[in-house]
Amino acid sequence: MNKPILVAVSFFMGIGLISSCSKNDTIASIAIIDPYLAIKSTFGAAIDFTSLNNYASQTRPAYILNDNSGANPITDKKATLGRALFYDKNLSINNTISCGSCHLQAFAFGDTSITSDGVLDGQTVRHSMRLVNSRFSNEAKFFWNERAASLEIQTTMPIQDHAEMGFSGINGRANLTTLLNKLASINYYKELFNAVYGDTIVNELRLQESLAQFIRSIQSFDSKFDAGRSQVNNDNNPFPNFTAQENAGKNLFLAPPVFDGSGNRIAGGLGCNGCHRAPEFDIDPNTRNNGIVGTIGSSALDLANTKAPSLRNLIRADGIFNGQMMHTGQFKTFEEVLGHYNNIPNVVGNNNLDVRLRTGNIGNKLQLTQTEINAVVAFMKTLSGTAVYTDTKWSNPFLVK
Repeated sequence: MNKPILVAVSFFMGIGLISSCSKNDTIASIAIIDPYLAIKSTFGAAIDFTSLNNYASQTRPAYILNDNSGANPITDKKATLGRALFYDKNLSINNTISCGSCHLQAFAFGDTSITSDGVLDGQTVRHSMRLVNSRFSNEAKFFWNERAASLEIQTTMPIQDHAEMGFSGINGRANLTTLLNKLASINYYKELFNAVYGDTIVNELRLQESLAQFIRSIQSFDSKFDAGRSQVNNDNNPFPNFTAQENAGKNLFLAPPVFDGSGNRIAGGLGCNGCHRAPEFDIDPNTRNNGIVGTIGSSALDLANTKAPSLRNLIRADGIFNGQMMHTGQFKTFEEVLGHYNNIPNVVGNNNLDVRLRTGNIGNKLQLTQTEINAVVAFMKTLSGTAVYTDTKWSNPFLVK
């Protein structure tokens, strides 16, 4: 009489065991799914979300006070996503150009070409700015002519430029929405956005804040200038690690000049600091143009260029310049730049020349001696660091396997 009961019990126990094994197998299968599989396949060891590079907590000298991060402070996760976006050629319409194509780490994130290559034979209309220390500027606007109100806004403008990265939406080209859908379909971006934001949504705001965080993370404070500045109370004190010539050049850079009624310097320094303010060496937001008003490949005047990158890292330790200087890329040496400021041209039609460079309507003349030129050049070379060129957290992750 008890046999059927025993059989039934055994049957249901078997079902329970099978069900239990099946459940455990499912749990085991779920447990071994890697949320970073596509990231690892694409970037190798360059991007590791279990051990992120330090972007958010980098040290900076106490005397560096400017910070234009605003409501978008750097985080390790978003800067990591920004790094992938910065170097990804998928952000161009034909997969040939990335932000890193025009802003090369080997040249302090500048370009050694006068104009930079874009998609389908496109060219930039101005020389590409160096990006190092973009964060440490009182001027929050970006581009030479300040047409972007913030770095965040700037980051997606080249992507939508017809000549640069091509997602312009004109002349038959796809628009930014097409790019966003394209990125959302890529497996490593599904993982990256999910790791950063908790979902796989790709939109312009997220591109902007991530790219801006990566760019702001690129900093350089390991120069000879910084080694000296850390030992004194202010910029005007003699730096104990400087040569007499370098200290003389520093004094000339910092001290304002005295001009006569005809715009000739008769005393004082060169007044460079009036626009390019130490110790960040960022541009004064109130600066107007500097008398360089040409247009590349044209005779038209370009009067609105009032922004400049930091003067740090204009030149590498090996003496190679990080690209030409000015928006036209017309100067290749410090001596050429000083030659311009030594005799500011009176360009007909330039109604936007900075007041610090003229007396009335006459361009100033600094009356530089060769000794002064040599001293200022020696000082400018002290503003260059070394780590920015080699630190792997700012390198192209697609090259590392």
